[in-house]
Order: sequence, then C-alpha cells, then structure tokens
Amino acid sequence: MAGYVDIHCHGGGGHTFGDSVAGTLAAFAAHKAHGTVGLVASLVSMPVNQLERAVAVVREAMAAEPGILGIHLEGPFLSPDRRGAHDPAALAVPTERLIAQILGIVGNDLRQVTIAPELPGALEAVRAFREAGAVVAVGHTTADAERTAAAFDAGASLITHAFNAMSGIEGREIGPVGAAVANPNVTIEVIADGIHLSPTVIRTVFAAAPGRVALVTDAMGAAGAGPGRYALGGLDVDVADGRAVIAGTETLAGSTLTMDRAVAVCIEAGVAPAEAQAAASSTPARVLAT
Repeated sequence: MAGYVDIHCHGGGGHTFGDSVAGTLAAFAAHKAHGTVGLVASLVSMPVNQLERAVAVVREAMAAEPGILGIHLEGPFLSPDRRGAHDPAALAVPTERLIAQILGIVGNDLRQVTIAPELPGALEAVRAFREAGAVVAVGHTTADAERTAAAFDAGASLITHAFNAMSGIEGREIGPVGAAVANPNVTIEVIADGIHLSPTVIRTVFAAAPGRVALVTDAMGAAGAGPGRYALGGLDVDVADGRAVIAGTETLAGSTLTMDRAVAVCIEAGVAPAEAQAAASSTPARVLAT
C-alpha cells in the first residue's frame, strides 16, 4: 500500500472516530491530507452500549471510505493504574461473557485490541482475540517483562505506544518494552511527536529493533484542527502548543500528530529516512497482515 498506514488513531480535523459518520469521514480526510492512505480507527474504553453505537458509525464510514481499514479497541481491558486518558469507570476485567459481547459487536472489523496482561483472565483474552483474527497489543499496563513475555507467548505481537502508560527499561527490570525488543516477533508502536518520547529514545528504539518499529499518531480530534477543548471518551482534553492533556492535569491524552510529521521527527532524531518511511508504511501494513 503506497502512502502511510496508521494503526492507532482516535481522530482528527476536530472530530473523533465513532462520534458521527460525517465526523469519522472528516477525521480520516484530515489525516489523508498528510499522506495517510490507510488507517485503523481507534476507540477508547467505553461501556458496551456506547461501543455498539460507535462501531456502527465507524462501520458505516468504512463502507464509504475504504481507507478506514477497521477498528482498534484501546480498552476496556486496561490497568486502572496506567489508564492515561481512559475513563476509569469504563475499564473492565476480561471475562468470557464480555469478550464474547465485544466480538459480537465488532466482528470481523476488529483489527487490533490493546490489553493489560496482568489483569485476571487477560492471557485467555489474548488467545480469544487472536483466534478471532485481531492483532493483540500489550499496553496501559503495570506488567513486568515476564508477564509481558507470557502475553507474547499467548499471541500478542505488538506494544501500544512504547514507554507511555507502562514502566520503562531499568537495569534489573526491562519492562514491557524490553520484553518486546527481546522478541523478534513483536512490533513496537512509537509516537514520534517530540512530546511522548525524546529524540534519543526514538533513535535507540529504531536501532534496538530494526524493521520492527511502527509509527503511530495516537491522534485525537485536534490533529489538523488547532488548540482548544475537545472530548475524548468521557473526558475533556485541552490542547495548546500541539500538546493534548486531560483537562486540569498534565496527563497526555493522545497527540495532535500526523504521519508526515512523525516521519520528519524521526529523521530529525537521526533515524535513516528509509527506515522512518518504512516505519510509517510497510511495517504497520505488515502488522495488520499478521
């Protein structure tokens, strides 16, 4: 697929995926204007009844825009302690019943799901979603490297926005990112906006996992729109100087990034242009094909 492929994006152009069909199409168009030709619409944690409506909206938009490749559920199976911009009231522990409900709602349009592997029943959830054909990512987690590796053994193959909403790499505990670097079958999402990660970290991840970095925007509605107050799930988000935070806090709430800017930030950080371009195109496309 020529052009950029974004496997983790919540919105753009002043709109959030799943809020309305017109808004979902406008959000995709905002990223298409920056070179994105394929995009997975990410939905934050929400109650099942709201999920049904959001999925129906995205599904209708997909029928009109083939560049919207499917749905990424970032939650609800996330750690309350690493929830980031997710409404704590919407988080849940995976059960057979809830997994079946979600799969019944999203069906074959589910391309990716993010799970915290330390939750009770999480490894069973990894297996269930993988068997259903979805890519399973580890993210928003308090898991250590050992538990993360167990999730990889169960079928997870991706890290959601590396270093964010998880522990980092330390001398005796390498955490989720270290476990991902050590596993050649795992791809590592990177938000290269100059805010979520330092240039040195970006350059180091590319060097440590060559061919396994997938640039993502994790963009919310302000991407391509400008500063102001926005809604993300059940939370208010304030955007100023390109930085999106939960209102009244310093907690990052996605980004205002576009994929062309992500590539540029990587190159500015010292990543070879060809590697940066691949991380925004062929590598995420390969993730979706697995």
